[in-house]
Amino acid sequence: MSAVTLRRATASDAGSVADVYLRSFTAALPTVVRPRSDAEVRDYIRDVVVPYRETWVADAGDGVVGLMVLNGELLSQLYLDPDWRGHGIGDRFVDLAKERSPGGLTLWTFQVNKPAHRFYERHGFVAVEFTDGGGNEEREPDVRYVWRP
Repeated sequence: MSAVTLRRATASDAGSVADVYLRSFTAALPTVVRPRSDAEVRDYIRDVVVPYRETWVADAGDGVVGLMVLNGELLSQLYLDPDWRGHGIGDRFVDLAKERSPGGLTLWTFQVNKPAHRFYERHGFVAVEFTDGGGNEEREPDVRYVWRP
């Protein structure tokens, strides 16, 4: 595996970002029903996420292998290509998010995503709210995590 660089996403990354998101979501959350088609996800990433959100990618030199989206204190997305999990990229993304939002961070993850819970808790995030999923598109029970320095 080659060296990975974290950098801001550009318009030309949108397709690769969507690919990583779709592969990661499918692998990590097989029981969660996505409310949008692959084409709708691709359009949203191309037209909204990359141009209007603070979108970061993990670039392995031969392509994008991870993405992170920040919106102020909200860490709204963090997805890695399944083949690239366990290589420290997620740790680097969280460190970057903490640098970009030194006053604290909040995020949501699905209750079924136990590996994500362990990951975020290892990074000092604390679960502060559990819901029935009524507030998300997937209608999947979720949990809000908060990190404060």
